[in-house]
Amino acid sequence: MALNWVWIGFFTVAFVTVLVRSLLGAEGLFQALLTALFDGARSGFEISLGLAGVMALWLGLMRVGERAGVIEMLARLGGPLLRRLFPDVPAGHPAQGAMTMNISANLLGLDNAATPLGLTAMRELQTLNTRQPEVASNAQIMFVVMNTAGLTLIPTSVIAIRQSVALKQGLGASFNAADIFIPTLLVTFISLLAGVLAVAMCQRLPLWRARFLLPVLAIGGLLAGVVTAMARLPADQASHVAGVVGAAVIMGIVMLFLLTGAIKRINVYEAFIDGAKEGFGVAVQIVPYLIAILVAIGVFRAAGCMDALMSGIGAAVSWAGLDTDFLPALPVGLMRVLSGAGARGLMIDVMQTHGVDSFPGRLSAVIQGSAETTFYVMAVYFGSVGVKQARHALACALFADAVGLVAAITVGYAMLR
Repeated sequence: MALNWVWIGFFTVAFVTVLVRSLLGAEGLFQALLTALFDGARSGFEISLGLAGVMALWLGLMRVGERAGVIEMLARLGGPLLRRLFPDVPAGHPAQGAMTMNISANLLGLDNAATPLGLTAMRELQTLNTRQPEVASNAQIMFVVMNTAGLTLIPTSVIAIRQSVALKQGLGASFNAADIFIPTLLVTFISLLAGVLAVAMCQRLPLWRARFLLPVLAIGGLLAGVVTAMARLPADQASHVAGVVGAAVIMGIVMLFLLTGAIKRINVYEAFIDGAKEGFGVAVQIVPYLIAILVAIGVFRAAGCMDALMSGIGAAVSWAGLDTDFLPALPVGLMRVLSGAGARGLMIDVMQTHGVDSFPGRLSAVIQGSAETTFYVMAVYFGSVGVKQARHALACALFADAVGLVAAITVGYAMLR
């Protein structure tokens, strides 16, 4: 129901805004809304079509890994922590292996791999959601919220964009494009923790017990070690290492699936084909959900509602007597919830306008690197399994987004000025 009212709200607010502005003399606004409507529909279809090939690839590989027993092995490795977060998922279930791989891909910033792995995990979780298949289960809600929080160990793409803009602005080799690395990791960890705790409170999960806290502390220690090691590297070397490690991990998993299947004398090729056949069907199933959310976001932006929202926030901050240096980067955080591409464009605009090495420029990079496109993720993940009632998923995800945005500003003032 939450997504239903949000969706209606986007259209209603946009229409009323355009109507009022038209009565005040503005021209061409309804045409802009209509253009945004059709552009959103086309974008939704193109994204889904582009996802079909990737889904066929990963569903095929996952079928090989499932028959070879590798998925079960990964499920056992991630079991200690996942059992605390997903108590309704039986030990050793294929969903645990898929979720472990999805989380690993997110940590490495491998969006192209993380999304199909996440969709595979949702399909496995849906096999346990038999009583009310159109209503999100507790496990699906926790998993989706964790993906909207988007724990990313290395924001590779953001670092690359910063380096490119810096070169255009004439900054020398001394420019450190990776100086946002540690702030980004801190912010995304805070956002993830907020999302997990919000869902845990709604689902009454006992996360304060030692059997949950100990795995979290172990993972935190591992992350701290990686952060310390990466922070000592120059920006270009850190970006190179991130790319090499990410590609090597993914190819290593692919070869692990194939070789294990061959050793166990499984017909790897037929197993891949069987899984890949499902990829196109998943992509087609996503189309209506993705188009629905993209057209709503498009008309909201085209009506000028985002600009009005930013003006209101700026006025409130000035009235409260607070520092306003963060305001140029704020639209990136608000847009990130709605559109990843839109937020990326706003981040580049902030860097070009204020300077890539300025406080707003660096803060916008931290926000972009530590957040995920909430409405897109929810539309794709829930849409892939036909879930229509997300229950408390949206509220928890938006809470995590809000905490993450406040954390980004706070960390930015502490570490980037």
